[in-house]
Amino acid sequence: MKSFESWMNEYGESHTHPTNQIIHKIMVPAIMWTILGLMWIIPTPDFMNVSPLLNWSTIFGLFCMVFYLTLNLKMFFGMIFMIVPMYVSIYYMAQVPAISIWKVMTVVFIIAWIFQFVGHKIEGKKPSFLKDLLFLLIGPLWVLRSFYRVIGVQV
Repeated sequence: MKSFESWMNEYGESHTHPTNQIIHKIMVPAIMWTILGLMWIIPTPDFMNVSPLLNWSTIFGLFCMVFYLTLNLKMFFGMIFMIVPMYVSIYYMAQVPAISIWKVMTVVFIIAWIFQFVGHKIEGKKPSFLKDLLFLLIGPLWVLRSFYRVIGVQV
């Protein structure tokens, strides 16, 4: 298994242009939020109906968190602070009948991916996930690491 530093270095190779970096720092969390939101509304089997918090999104989130824990403890805790507000917003959106979660998430998802590809066009390099799908889970860590640098946390 690759180390945390190895993942960050490889991801960083295709994210050196300042404009691409800004786009990614905004759009990667947006994409993460939309994926969690879209997974939230996937129908669940009866045995999962014991709690509104037990759904495909939270199960996926738990698997992601286990992956993050295997890479770096500080990043794991940071990802908790990134993912919980996403889940809180999705949970409350789901409580409002007038909001169509799938429509909101789909629109944001499409816009965010358009920006991502524009960023890579500016960068002149292909997105990392075309090489390895796990880079889709690494993107949020890369964003978090840049935030940690701003607030002076060593990772």
